[in-house]
Amino acid sequence: MLRLCLLAAHALRLAGAALLSPGSCAFEDSACGYEWDYAHLPWALHGEGHYISVDTSYEGEKAVLSSPELYSEEWSCVRLIYQIATTSETSPDPARLNLYLRQEGESFDRLLWSAEEPSDSWLIASLDLTNSTKKYKIVLEGEMRQDKSASIAVFEIKITPGYCIECDFEENHLCGFVNRWNPNVNWFVGGGNIRNSQSILPKDHTLNSELGHYMYVDSVYVKHFQEVAQLISPKTTAPMSGCLSFYYQLKQESSIVFTVYLRDTSGFYEEIWKTDSALSADWALAEVDFNAPYPMEVIFEVAFNSAKGGYVALDDISFSPVYCSNQTGAPFNPAEAGCNFEEDLCNFYQDHKDGPGWSRVKVKRNVYRAGDHTTGFGYYLLANTKFTSQPGYLGRLYGPTLPGNLQFCLRFYYALYGFFKMSGTLAVYIFEENHVVQEKIWSVLDSPKGVWTQAEISFKKPMPCKVVFVSWCKSFWDCGLVALDDVSFSLGSCQAADLLLPKPGECTFEKDECVFTQKKRGRGSWHRRRGPTPTSYTGPKGDHTTGVGYYMYIEASNMVYGQRAYLVSRSLRGTGKQCLTFFYHMYGAGTGLLSVYLKKEGDDEEIPLWRRTGEQSISWLRGLIEYESDRNYQIIFEAIRGVSMRSDTAIDDILFQAGPCLEVEEIQFSSGYPDSLNEIEY
Repeated sequence: MLRLCLLAAHALRLAGAALLSPGSCAFEDSACGYEWDYAHLPWALHGEGHYISVDTSYEGEKAVLSSPELYSEEWSCVRLIYQIATTSETSPDPARLNLYLRQEGESFDRLLWSAEEPSDSWLIASLDLTNSTKKYKIVLEGEMRQDKSASIAVFEIKITPGYCIECDFEENHLCGFVNRWNPNVNWFVGGGNIRNSQSILPKDHTLNSELGHYMYVDSVYVKHFQEVAQLISPKTTAPMSGCLSFYYQLKQESSIVFTVYLRDTSGFYEEIWKTDSALSADWALAEVDFNAPYPMEVIFEVAFNSAKGGYVALDDISFSPVYCSNQTGAPFNPAEAGCNFEEDLCNFYQDHKDGPGWSRVKVKRNVYRAGDHTTGFGYYLLANTKFTSQPGYLGRLYGPTLPGNLQFCLRFYYALYGFFKMSGTLAVYIFEENHVVQEKIWSVLDSPKGVWTQAEISFKKPMPCKVVFVSWCKSFWDCGLVALDDVSFSLGSCQAADLLLPKPGECTFEKDECVFTQKKRGRGSWHRRRGPTPTSYTGPKGDHTTGVGYYMYIEASNMVYGQRAYLVSRSLRGTGKQCLTFFYHMYGAGTGLLSVYLKKEGDDEEIPLWRRTGEQSISWLRGLIEYESDRNYQIIFEAIRGVSMRSDTAIDDILFQAGPCLEVEEIQFSSGYPDSLNEIEY
């Protein structure tokens, strides 16, 4: 078995066990209250090397390590010093280390961080824990997977009050700050016993002592014009806004440019501060308003023009959730800019000079026309109706004003009916309020007819702007219906948002079956599929998540009347009231039954929670179930094949949430659909 690299392990030790904060551990002679799950692989404590590890000497898939119960109402930072080692050069399924947050009252653990890159020495991960009044545990999970030579070691876990981007550089791991290596100029640790610079370096700011530490960059080895050194902070892992402050000293003999940037996950740089003085003989305080609504790094960059440029020293980076300037008012909330049109148009409006425009409509459950995307039986917007269309008809829908200099991800769902050519029938424009010209940022090219399809667009404008949805009826002979629903905005690029870790308890079936397994796999079991089902006049045309993704369904042509298929969750923690949301599709003249059961640990009985019998709608419909369990439990989805081949039944977008449901379905057990088919309410 590969020996883990222990270089510098002793340098990472804290001053003493008595100084360890709750949840912190250096693994010197104990696990500090951390416990491993005996149902999985064991963790081995190495007191002589001050680390805890797991490897493949035992048979098993993973090892789980849980902290004692913790509580902190303040913002905290978790720093994890770890190593993943392997002798395998490439592995299709490498070992992985995951860190979860297990909060009181939650059935699911929240994945905060994951890593699978092997290394020859220890690495550091920094994770922000937001303010919370709930008790919690930190859970480490080492997945060995298919790499038979892998080892995972944890050298130290440290939980401290404050933010992960704060640092006084007194500890050897430098709070996770890293230097971007340059052959000629780099950031170094100054102070202590270090005397390796030709510049006259100051005492540190934290201790005001030669023994204190700080970071510095010196021009002595500069060989080219505009040599750049970068010091990069840990990436923020939770939305933050407020005041970023730091102390710096600058000695300049020729031009030095000292700049602070924010860099997002797509590599976009935003300058937030630049020095305006040529000389700072003492430690100077810099303060700058800081806004990181999505994951970002802070980059301290120094550019030199010659080897006699001088030096810059940096110390005591700190953060406050209160802005440095006298900003008033609440920060922009992107959730308030979206709309599902259930109650009204929210902050959207239209200019009626172009014609009747968009209408807010509702379609009752039926087997001919799909309802809305939000619930299947709610409201959405409809344009280009046969009653209002005319050649060259335009319908413009204006969104609320969005602040400038922020990156947005716009998501919405649309469905098209009746067009011969779909290209250009729906477009999205950006309207900057200081310009008359509108810029097109998206238009439909092609789409499955009558399927709610998700579109997502990233954009950023320097000035305040509005999003405008434009529907276009090309001619009387090629004019159909354009439907719009569930418009939402989030901060950051859509690509960055797609990289975010999934919500705990959410399953869209896009990658796999999540926490669900099947009692028996075969032709008559649940199947994961995308697109329409093989049999006509039954089953969905696309999934609920995006319209082109995956869902789970039973293929009735492979089953006999009355045959059952079970989709069973893994064991979930019993934690009081819970709300289960899911979407189901029951379309077809011979549709059977779909039921949801609760099975408590230790009981043979399965408690029925919800049931639908027979054909319900051509739409995806939302199901809501409120339940509670004082013990660990499983949720079971049972589908029963109906009297004919036209009884495909599907489910998608399952979400478990703690606490009671905000809405409650009036009927938990029902059969069939209403008598009023295909009615549209305006």
